Amino acid sequence: MSDGSLGFQYDFDAGRPSLDFANTAEWHASADPAEHIESYIDLVAWGEQAGLLSAGQAAGLRERARRAPAPAKRVLQAALELREAIYRIFASTAGGERPAEADLDLLAENLKGAIAGGQLAPQADSFEWHWPADDLSLGQMLWPVASDAVDLLRSDVLDRVGQCADDRGCGWLFFDSSRNHSRRWCSMESCGNRAKARRHYERVRTEEAG
Repeated sequence: MSDGSLGFQYDFDAGRPSLDFANTAEWHASADPAEHIESYIDLVAWGEQAGLLSAGQAAGLRERARRAPAPAKRVLQAALELREAIYRIFASTAGGERPAEADLDLLAENLKGAIAGGQLAPQADSFEWHWPADDLSLGQMLWPVASDAVDLLRSDVLDRVGQCADDRGCGWLFFDSSRNHSRRWCSMESCGNRAKARRHYERVRTEEAG
């Protein structure tokens, strides 16, 4: 991928930035996940598509990575470690289990970087973290991800985090915003439709056998 505005189009159906980031590996619960962030340029592309980086920031980060490939490679490795920690944390909570302390510690370390790089900005009736648009820190797209993950863990809607029920190992995470808390699939267009078609096929077979 030579241009962050081109190439692979990432999925943003999870409903939260941290869960969208966790879903950048496809078939995450299978024995052979498909990696979609294979370079620092891919990481920048995801950040731009997610709306966490402006086009100008993305271009600046690609240029900085070109001039300093070793630090960019280290940020990529740290990003993938953060992603896997976030994935394991929320896969655990979705399954009613306690996340590993090591994963929580890694998330907390990333939050320190987010706090150091940001500032509190007043909103209508509260304050939110804001990261300066002119910042060109190589890992800046990870700051809102870490912040969102911690906010979600500390919220009273943590039980709304689910994991795709597909039996092939999709494993994608999502925030269930349905009124009756009934979402089971990463999306009805993919895993949901497959499950629906399979149930129909099995029902027809049963009827024919009867």
